[in-house]
Amino acid sequence: MNREYLDFLRSKQNAAVDAGFETDDLNEHLFRYEADIVRWALKKGKAALFEDCGLGKSIQQLAWAEKVCQHTGKSVLVVAPLSVAHQTVREGEKFGIKAVYAPDMMGVGETGIYTTNYDRLENFTADAFSGVVLDESSILKDYTSATKQRLVEMFRQTPYKLCCTATPSPNDYVELGNHVEFLGIMSRTEMLATYFVHDGGDTQKWRLKGHAQEAFFAWVASWACCMTNPADLGYEMDGFNLPELRLHEIECKSGMMEDGDGQVGLFPQVSMSLMERRKARRDSMIARVSRAAEIARSESTPCLLWCDLNAEQDELERILGDDAFSVRGATANEKKLEYERRWREGERRILISKPSVFGYGMNWQHCRREIFVGLSDSFEAYYQAVRRCWRYGQTQSVDVYIVISEAEGAVKSNIERKQRDAIRLTQELVKYTKDILSAEVRRTTRITETYFAKERMNVPSWLKIS
Repeated sequence: MNREYLDFLRSKQNAAVDAGFETDDLNEHLFRYEADIVRWALKKGKAALFEDCGLGKSIQQLAWAEKVCQHTGKSVLVVAPLSVAHQTVREGEKFGIKAVYAPDMMGVGETGIYTTNYDRLENFTADAFSGVVLDESSILKDYTSATKQRLVEMFRQTPYKLCCTATPSPNDYVELGNHVEFLGIMSRTEMLATYFVHDGGDTQKWRLKGHAQEAFFAWVASWACCMTNPADLGYEMDGFNLPELRLHEIECKSGMMEDGDGQVGLFPQVSMSLMERRKARRDSMIARVSRAAEIARSESTPCLLWCDLNAEQDELERILGDDAFSVRGATANEKKLEYERRWREGERRILISKPSVFGYGMNWQHCRREIFVGLSDSFEAYYQAVRRCWRYGQTQSVDVYIVISEAEGAVKSNIERKQRDAIRLTQELVKYTKDILSAEVRRTTRITETYFAKERMNVPSWLKIS
């Protein structure tokens, strides 16, 4: 690598300079690693927390917001999915930090922490806030979405910004460009030009330049904290051991299937195209739903049923009746919150919903059984949904049932590929950033102890990683 290019990369890395303030007076309920990360994020001024589920992102963002309020004398807005916005208020009460849910500016005072949901952003004026937190900031991953564009433009001048998610780039490192664009560190286009090369043609595929790999990860570490557990940054693992995760693949018969020529055969065809996969889901819907309902009723413990299709949810509601609460995207916001609360408090054992509704940010360690009534092609949605129950703080082993038709082999293959990619991306982020971050976050360089899991995770054969 020539000196001119090295100097060019260094100049770009300087875009992530510290623009915040230092403080030592933090909430007493923070773990040591949480306090150090909050101090680091406050010093940065604009930062991202890419931490795995259950590592305390909620208390960290509240502690960060509390200090920004005190430092600036103005309010901080926490934007999250609907259910998570209200959960943030409950988390604040638990740790002695006051946060108030606000549906619009009428509920916002001169200084304080206010939470709202993404679909209410149009009701707010960014100038009223000195800081903004994006909870479940993976919402930024689609760089063409109207929500991403609105967030970038709306908070462009906000001095303090924090992004929090467990899945910053579930598909590709290019998705990180949306985070840095929101934070105001660098434009997505500039990031691509600096660190990536296009494969050519009409594709949207970009890949890291071989000679820029180390520089890229050093740059990421200058604005993002990436960790899967405290040991990644050299902290003790006491209390942060995940319980056993038991995955059960339940295969349902699809019946007679049409082949590519429209002929009916006795043996199911493996569905390859998106249209074929959707048809396979429809054809096997009754069988999958019946089996899922049977599993849900087999034990007297709380249970989550995850649907992909509206028809699946319709049939489950018919079969389970008053044994379950059912929450849809179209359910009124007040009812969503009410049903979730009543299920969490044990009024009914079963909650039926979709990952798009309740799959992000919820802490449901009281539940140890999840049932997927089939799979979509989104690994992020699947992963996030599983982690609602299988997370740090869960004291029981977690059983996840995947009810799928024998014709949906391509769905399994797609999820398997995306899982390999997501794990590789996360491992690389942690590997290349942990040394820099451990020195910055802890203000000293320590040797990170290797962590060995105490419990083995059993996965179905089609999810095993070679």
